[in-house]
Amino acid sequence: MEKTQRIDGYYFRYDTAGHFYECRGDVCYDDEHDETPEPGLWEAALKLEKILENEGHRAEADYSEKGWVEINITSDPKGYIIK
Repeated sequence: MEKTQRIDGYYFRYDTAGHFYECRGDVCYDDEHDETPEPGLWEAALKLEKILENEGHRAEADYSEKGWVEINITSDPKGYIIK
């Protein structure tokens, strides 16, 4: 895995211990006042998810509080589960 991936101007850092890429952006809120990532960052996360899947990884984009976005990698191109 590359240590850093740049997608649409956002830099996603790879966490080797957790097997995920992460990036922090601005905090936004939806109609129910729940925190969501900034729209551009979320689009970039979905693009990185697709790139990783095209490389053969199983990946899933998700977000948490405070503007953090993560792309979790759960298996490698050979299908081995990453724990």
